[in-house]
This record gives sequence, structure tokens and C-alpha cells, in this order.
Amino acid sequence: MKLQIVVFDGFDELDAVAPFEALRRAEEAGADLHAELVTLDGANEVAAFYGLRVRPTGRLWRADADAAAGDAEKPGIVIVPGGGWNHPSPTGARAAAQRGELPAALAALHAQGVIIAGVCTGAMLLATAGLLAGRPATTHHLAHDALRAAGAELTAARVVDDGDVITASGVTSGLDLALWLIERFANPQIATKVESRLEYERRGTVWRR
Repeated sequence: MKLQIVVFDGFDELDAVAPFEALRRAEEAGADLHAELVTLDGANEVAAFYGLRVRPTGRLWRADADAAAGDAEKPGIVIVPGGGWNHPSPTGARAAAQRGELPAALAALHAQGVIIAGVCTGAMLLATAGLLAGRPATTHHLAHDALRAAGAELTAARVVDDGDVITASGVTSGLDLALWLIERFANPQIATKVESRLEYERRGTVWRR
């Protein structure tokens, strides 16, 4: 399964890099999972919120172009980091939500059967895409009111798995999300191995319908 982690100017470093490393370690351990960093428009470089510059390796899969051309593998899961939602900034998740292109792309991917996962305030991009209305979800605690206002059912769990939409709470919960994805789509043995290699103990509860 291909997983795309879509990054944008102002994304939170840990929201994207932590799941990326955990998922790549799972692939190394034998999981049929391959994670890649991509951008919406194929940009060669993006600057994260704290200044880290990242060179993604691809473009977010698009149903309107790639499905018709048949020249790219549709991802099974797209992971959306947050960043900048709670800070005045011309970049980041809030700015991406206001522009609208990324939420529209996420809605189209979801309509094509792709599982969409949000880390931290990446959940607000899912909400802007119309994917969380009336559904259980979580996000960073500073965005709880915004998530409720968007129509989501705020759920007190580290990771909320509602099948085709998954959200994780604060910044470091990206690791818990990745480990859960490894457990769900590979197996618990590989998830445990990755957890051990990372010297990380999973926190909180995974809520699942």
C-alpha cells in the first residue's frame, strides 16, 4: 500500500516527519507499506513551520488527472499534517484551509476511496474538506473549539479511527497514528518492532467504531 504524506509551506515538522520515519521503518521490517512525502502541486521544496526545508519526492495523487492517465498508483492512505493553525502566519494549515485547494483535493481523494488521516491540526483541513461533519474526530487541544464548530464530534482519544477517516490529537500523536496504521494494515508484530526501534511507548487510546 502506498501512503502519501502531503506537506505544504508552514506544516509542522514533527507532524509529517515522525509518521514518515515510523512507516519507512515498518517497510524495512517487512510491511507492505511505502510512505512518501508529496506536495499538492509537485513543488520541489517546502519550508516547514520552524524553518526545516524538505524536498518531497512526488505530487499528491489526483483523481482528475492520474486516474484518467493511469500513470500513477493511487495511494491507499493520505496523511495530512497540521502546523500554524494556532499562530498568526501566512503559511500553515489555516492558510491552506482558507485557500481551499488542498481541502478540495482531499475531498476528491476520499470520494475515490482513499483513507484520509489528519495529524494534529491537519484535522482542520479534513474538516474544511467536509470529511468530519457529524463524525468522531480529535485534534490539538488548542483547536478543539474550531473542530466542534466545524461539526465534528470531538472525541477524547489519542487516535480516532472512523474507518475511512482517521485523526490524531497533538503533535507527537503522529507517531501513535503511524503505529496504529502499521498495526491495522500490516500486523501488530511489526508495529511492536517499530515501536521498540524508535524507543517509544504508544500513548493514549485508539478509538475505533
